[in-house]
Amino acid sequence: MCGIAGFYNHNINFTSDESKWTSVLETMKQSLHHRGPDADGIFMSEKCCLVHTRLSIIDLENGQQPMNVHGDNFTIIYNGEVYNIPELTNDLTLRGHKFKTSSDTEVLLRCFFEYGADFISRVNGIFAIAIYDKVHDTLYLFRDHMGVKPLYYSVVNNSVYKDSFVFASEMKALFEFPSLNPVIDRESFCEVFGLGPARSYGKGVFAGVNEVRPGEYICVNKYGIHKVTYWRLQSAPHYDSYEETIEKTSFLVTDAIKRQMVSDVPICTFLSGGLDSSIVSSICASELKKQGKNLNTFSFDFTDNSKYFSPSSFQPSQDRPFVDEMVKYIGSNHHYLECTSQIQADLLYDSVISRDLPTMADVDSSLLYFCGIVKDYNKVVLTGECADEVFGGYPWFHKEEFLTPKNGRETFCFTPSLEPRKELLREDFLEWLGLDEYVSNAYEKSVREINILPEDNEIETSRRRISYINLRWFMQTLLDRMDRTSMYNGLEARVPFADYRLVEYVFNVPWSMKAKDGVVKNLLRQSAKPHLPDNILFRKKSPYPKTYNPEYEKLLADRLKDIIHDASSPLHFCVDKDKLLKFVGNPKDYGKPWYGQLMAGPQMMAYLIQVNHWLKTYN
Repeated sequence: MCGIAGFYNHNINFTSDESKWTSVLETMKQSLHHRGPDADGIFMSEKCCLVHTRLSIIDLENGQQPMNVHGDNFTIIYNGEVYNIPELTNDLTLRGHKFKTSSDTEVLLRCFFEYGADFISRVNGIFAIAIYDKVHDTLYLFRDHMGVKPLYYSVVNNSVYKDSFVFASEMKALFEFPSLNPVIDRESFCEVFGLGPARSYGKGVFAGVNEVRPGEYICVNKYGIHKVTYWRLQSAPHYDSYEETIEKTSFLVTDAIKRQMVSDVPICTFLSGGLDSSIVSSICASELKKQGKNLNTFSFDFTDNSKYFSPSSFQPSQDRPFVDEMVKYIGSNHHYLECTSQIQADLLYDSVISRDLPTMADVDSSLLYFCGIVKDYNKVVLTGECADEVFGGYPWFHKEEFLTPKNGRETFCFTPSLEPRKELLREDFLEWLGLDEYVSNAYEKSVREINILPEDNEIETSRRRISYINLRWFMQTLLDRMDRTSMYNGLEARVPFADYRLVEYVFNVPWSMKAKDGVVKNLLRQSAKPHLPDNILFRKKSPYPKTYNPEYEKLLADRLKDIIHDASSPLHFCVDKDKLLKFVGNPKDYGKPWYGQLMAGPQMMAYLIQVNHWLKTYN
């Protein structure tokens, strides 16, 4: 994996002041150093400049970027991995291309040279790609189907740098361009308090910052910015029998995992003992054993959790016994990792910097810590992330209140009510925001994108909407989390369940097959039978672990009190001081989780601490 950034302006000759623009490229590069600490490179031409930081995974010696073909007429920088390189290479070889490296970067650039921008529809992988076509003075930006890899951009419109198009893997690098500063407005606050830690796809929350959407590419030249959607999730009738559906699902899952094992350095997996991570780990372990190798696996927990844990419908069991069983079953070289309350609280601040926004609170901060340890063992990790979004593992796929909402009122299933979010905010601030209208508009915009099939009944229509919203919103939040927490530490995380072929197939499988006999994710369980023992195969879902140690809540309360009593804290602009002090006194009374399943009282405190840190850090 890597970090990419650059800028384009048809009206500026960047080579006329080379030292100035080299310095800008250097600062952009430095801001992304964590994404690619192994190597870096710069490309400069009159109208376009590119910068790359590299985490060496494929063709360690010859995969240096920026990479050119035909002189410097076609130049690429690229973040990601492509999983159908053999097929692409064979096709290009038949068309007369001769390769200088074994790098997937060269394959992508030659695909572009052969087919033009539409080559991207042939690519299976996770990627953010920038290609500059000097001959036609056009910059192209491409993002993968599901948005696994990030890609942001902004346009500078002041008199000095007017029409400068700036892009980067992370927003922090954008702000290294002259006069492009982090600015927030009413819409930014609506994103943070109404939708956060999710955000509207296409938006970067900061005013004027956008993202290349999943399944989209952009071309930029003297005529402006042109956007093309090369892939989108479509509803379609499902004709396969149940047995055929299991067989095809099994193939797609297994094929995605095997393809994503491609690496010139050893891989590892995260293993929680749950269904999703166990499938990935089992298949990886089996493939490595054929090569005489052992798989490294890692599980996460929190210090003293066994002392404070009590089972609930939300988290019915701890992971450790199931991890032990899977480690014995696949024979992996396992590492048990633990995070303390102090570390979890301290890394809330780094977590904000990693994403340039408030995050999923302690979920991000703890994962940031664990990824920092894992990277000392391996550079590449495969995870079970996204299976719940694809196969319907969350409660909102099953509960009547989400399938037939009261009074016909629909909203985001992972944020069923805005009231918990609003009750700590100042009344005048709330009135200015207009949160309800903003969130409602965001939801309705997404729903309008879904093509419902005539054969879908009311319940199936609701599930299709819920599935689409999950894939476009909730899953994107988790993909952002996985990318930033891993890449902040120079670790490449891969997510086989986000393979677009699997997603588009399962999206159209009827619920009667996905959850046959009322068993959650039964389609996935049946397709994974050859790879898992029954105890793991039918384990009830248990989400990413959370800390039950009361010390963590006390740490957060003390820090939030300090913020409240500091008159210079920017959080005062948003929150009601008296309401917040009352809340800090008893956050357990806060009510239901206000985002997904993991974020309730303590996480709301952590989120507000992050919002305050975000406002201060980005000025």
